[in-house]
Amino acid sequence: MFDKILIANRGEIACRIIRTARSMGVRTVAVYSDADVQAMHVGLADQAIHIGGPAPRDSYLRGDVIIRAALDTGAQAIHPGYGFLSENPDFVDAVTAAGLVFIGPSASAIRAMGLKDAAKALMQDAGVPVVPGYHGSNQDPEHLAGAADAIGYPVLIKAVAGGGGKGMRLVETPAGFMDALDGAKREAAAAFGNDAVLIEKYVTKPRHIEVQVFGDGVDALHLFERDCSLQRRHQKVIEEAPAPGMTAQMRAAMGQAAVRAARAIGYAGAGTVEFIVDGSDGLRPDRFWFMEMNTRLQVEHPVTEAITGVDLVEWQLRVASGEGLPCAQDQLSINGYAFEARLYAEDVAAGFLPATGRLAHLQFCPTARFDTGVRAGDEISPWYDPMIAKVITHGPNRAIALQRMEAALVATEVAGSVTNLAFLGALTRHAGFRAGDVDTGLIGRDIDSLTQTAAPGSDDLAVAAACAIGLDGLTHPLAGFSPTGLVWRDIRLICGDDLHALRLAVTGPAQAMVVIGDTQLEVTADKAGYHVSDGCRCARNINGSVYIFGATPRLFTLVDPLHQQSTQASGANGVTAPMPGQVKAVFVAVGDDVAEGARLVILEAMKMEHTLTASRAGRVAEVLASAGAQVEAGAALVRLEELEE
Repeated sequence: MFDKILIANRGEIACRIIRTARSMGVRTVAVYSDADVQAMHVGLADQAIHIGGPAPRDSYLRGDVIIRAALDTGAQAIHPGYGFLSENPDFVDAVTAAGLVFIGPSASAIRAMGLKDAAKALMQDAGVPVVPGYHGSNQDPEHLAGAADAIGYPVLIKAVAGGGGKGMRLVETPAGFMDALDGAKREAAAAFGNDAVLIEKYVTKPRHIEVQVFGDGVDALHLFERDCSLQRRHQKVIEEAPAPGMTAQMRAAMGQAAVRAARAIGYAGAGTVEFIVDGSDGLRPDRFWFMEMNTRLQVEHPVTEAITGVDLVEWQLRVASGEGLPCAQDQLSINGYAFEARLYAEDVAAGFLPATGRLAHLQFCPTARFDTGVRAGDEISPWYDPMIAKVITHGPNRAIALQRMEAALVATEVAGSVTNLAFLGALTRHAGFRAGDVDTGLIGRDIDSLTQTAAPGSDDLAVAAACAIGLDGLTHPLAGFSPTGLVWRDIRLICGDDLHALRLAVTGPAQAMVVIGDTQLEVTADKAGYHVSDGCRCARNINGSVYIFGATPRLFTLVDPLHQQSTQASGANGVTAPMPGQVKAVFVAVGDDVAEGARLVILEAMKMEHTLTASRAGRVAEVLASAGAQVEAGAALVRLEELEE
């Protein structure tokens, strides 16, 4: 076994690897950028080495600097985690050339699976079923359009070198093909440095089911399947294991196909073989097709660990140090069900745009597993993926595991950045998902109901007002006493775009009366929270803002009643950058007349393209940014004026 390893990553996966290494007596070396000087993974490791600036290309993608750090610190091996250099075969070659061990598959295995078209041809030769499609090298747009016509719509355009939903477009009709192709190629080039795409038949009720494999370079086995069908824009949101509705026959067929794939390339370490499954007629052994192989540890690996009892990182270290497979296939079994939800700093109301901010408060449910790389006080940086944590629950059956997930999300408290917490909670309560009737289109079909948030009720407003004045701290026996009677104060709170006016009077120790219009409510506070007519709320006053946590988290801002602020939206006169990013394309010029919904600008942020459209009809008065410009959040990009009558 190694004495010391270097982890060429950051965030939650670096922390997760460090914890397993420590339990095995293996010392760890962290690397960090300028943006991560105070990061959790830096403090957890035995040593930490600075490797460059905040942009990934200046730090976490600098393979030569990372290898030098490993050699200088006496590390014997490098664990890549996921993302960054984890699937870069040139980096693997450089690691081994330096006399170090790469904790993962060989460079040849990564190359074999790195290009989707070549990988599918290889899988076809190995007897693994593949989706009908065009995987050729001719990238002429007209040729690709003809291939799509031959395959039959709907089709999926996918980046040959892609992953994570980047460079991927669903095209329903021939009319939309060329625009979708342009967008996919631009996104693929930005994310992978390769704009080549392939075309595949789109399965109408697709499920994304993947199989965890593990090899030692000679043989391989599988650790059963995960269902990752709950996706938004081709990115996984909640994963589970085992897959609902899975039969023994289907599991055996998929497991055998995945093992054949791993053996075909002499795979070593943890990997995932992803399949697209036609769920329109239940799960059938003749209705699954190879999609791609991820030659690394997956983000969602904890659900497999939960149902098998296997620590996959421990297995990675053992096999990389020279051991064979830790067990035989027949020694593995499934125990219960598990879910993983990805908690992100993102603005759901603004179309799930990545968010930033300092985490003023962060508290997790003690009965669930949370894999995280941040703490209260940490900054969610615009430079990296805005994940806050992965929430993992396990239970003896699917219903209990899902119920525990719902409870864990309700008990999670995040302040300082907007998150997708309420959205995740809504998914756990979705009737179809609870019944196991899931496919990759579920979120898209029901996005309105899943993201709809009702206005705060009187009880929420009363609690927010009580929390705003610090009612829980007013415990003196004479609290609220006045010789002239109750002392009323006016309180104004903003929630979303709405201003709420209330009156409050302290009536006793940790007790208050709140008046909202014609409604009068009593509020009391204790260690459990704030009590109102419909139950108890958990609320905290953090830096002048009131957060109410629970199934529907809410944020209230206390407003000085003498300086009422307008909450009217200000996007009607043009478009501004919703986040930091690079302008990829501008579709209008000064003097152009545009209709409501017209494309104005494409902004790339975190390697994803975001199309910004006109909120109303108008005439372009100014174009304030050009393609290639780097812009900050809030920067004006296009200004509109009224159309002349």
